[in-house]
Amino acid sequence: MSLENQIDKDNLPNHVAIIMDGNGRWAKKNGKERTFGHKSALGAVRSSIETCRKLGIQYLTLYAFSTENWNRPKLEVTVLMTLLSSAIKNEIKELHKNGIRLNVIGDMSKLPRKANKDLTEAMELTKDNTGCVLTLALSYGSKEELLSAIKTIAHQYKEGEITDQDFNEELVHKNLYTHDLPMVDLMIRTSGETRISNFLLWQIAYAELYFTEVLWPDFNEEEFYKAILNYQNRERRFGKISEQLTN
Repeated sequence: MSLENQIDKDNLPNHVAIIMDGNGRWAKKNGKERTFGHKSALGAVRSSIETCRKLGIQYLTLYAFSTENWNRPKLEVTVLMTLLSSAIKNEIKELHKNGIRLNVIGDMSKLPRKANKDLTEAMELTKDNTGCVLTLALSYGSKEELLSAIKTIAHQYKEGEITDQDFNEELVHKNLYTHDLPMVDLMIRTSGETRISNFLLWQIAYAELYFTEVLWPDFNEEEFYKAILNYQNRERRFGKISEQLTN
């Protein structure tokens, strides 16, 4: 039986988040420059989007560029930003045709003007689509996101817009970049690293974590199915015991 046919379509994660790692190592393994790995990664992005669309997974969030990535060599950052713009230009019509809504979280003001413009136009084009929500985490860091939320809440409190009674998890959630997204059910990281790397720290509080040795450019539909099957073989208790889930 194929991996796809083994998947229980009634037990799918609603929100999958992926740390796309291993482009540089993939390039090195193939005797190429690091930038070649980034260029070759688009196939894995397409495959992941199509797999979510095929299975009916509603939310897919991809860690595309972190706040720490700005510290990489200037040439690599320039290549990444150029690739971002060209990918958006080349892929947006297909995404729109398939009813996918593009979303971005992170500090877009730090992106080059062209990338910012292309992303803004793409989000405007797809804003009314009702299919899978594809979120790109760009110039994103979870600690910065949480700090921003704390500052906003502190200001609201100072101005008398909220009181002590309003302080709860919902208030924090409302002030995150991901305020219109559900919590993450499954977080995948490729390349064998087992770190969270400042990604969606609040949102993965009860996510299932899946780490694979596969380098991102090699992460195809079959590898995605393996992650889903691994997720479906886990018991999600959310602090309860097994007996409570069956009652």
